[in-house]
Amino acid sequence: MNTERVLVVDDEEDIVELVSYNLAREGYEIIKASSGETALKLAGSELPDIIILDLMLSGINGLEVAKTLKNNPATADIPIIMLTAKGEETDIITGLELGADDYITKPFSPRILLARVRAAIRRKMKPEINSEPVIKIHDLWMHPGKRDVTIKDKPLKMTYTEFQILYFLARQPGWVFTRYQIVNAIRGSNYPVTDRSIDVQIVGLRKKLGFFGRYIETIRGVGYRFREKP
Repeated sequence: MNTERVLVVDDEEDIVELVSYNLAREGYEIIKASSGETALKLAGSELPDIIILDLMLSGINGLEVAKTLKNNPATADIPIIMLTAKGEETDIITGLELGADDYITKPFSPRILLARVRAAIRRKMKPEINSEPVIKIHDLWMHPGKRDVTIKDKPLKMTYTEFQILYFLARQPGWVFTRYQIVNAIRGSNYPVTDRSIDVQIVGLRKKLGFFGRYIETIRGVGYRFREKP
C-alpha cells in the first residue's frame, strides 16, 4: 500500500471527491483544500508528497499558488500536477514554466491521473544519477548533477522536465528523435503522454533559451534534434 500524502486542491466538491476516492482506494492519504489560501497553508504545514492543483480557484488562483510554492524552499520540491479545464496552450506553458511537473485537462481519466501521480512520486523518490558528463556547447553549459543550465555564465531556471529534454537532446547533437523516443528516454515507456505535451515543453524551452532556442530544430513529420550550430 502507498503511504504518500496527496494534497487535492479544487473548488468543485465533486472533483475533489472523485480524485480523493480513486487515490484513497490505492492507499494514498488525502488532504483536501477548496481554495488557494487553504492550499498554501496546508502545503506549508503538512508538506504533502504531491499536490494536485486546479487553476480556476476563487481568491488566489492555481498559477499563483504554484508560483508561491515553487519560490518557497520548504515546498519547492513538492511535485505539482495541474488538473484543470483550461486547456489552451498558453495556460499549459504558463503552468509548466512555473514549475508544474505535469498538466492534465478536464474531463480526465482517473486511471491516467493515478499513473501520472505514481510517475511524479517515483521521480521525486528516485535518487539522481550524477555520473552524466557536463555538456558545453559554445556558451551553453549544462551540469546534470547540479541540474544547472547557464548561457554566457547567466543561470537559467528550468523545470525538471525541461532540463531532462534539453540534456537528452544536447547529449547527442545531430541525432533526430521522435516525440515518443524523448518521452521514453526521460520518463519511461509507460508514461502516458501525447505529442502535444512534448511540443509544449519545446516551446517553453526555446523561449527560455532565447537565441540558443534555435539549437533545437523541428524535423517536420519526425520530431526534434539539437544542432551543434544555431
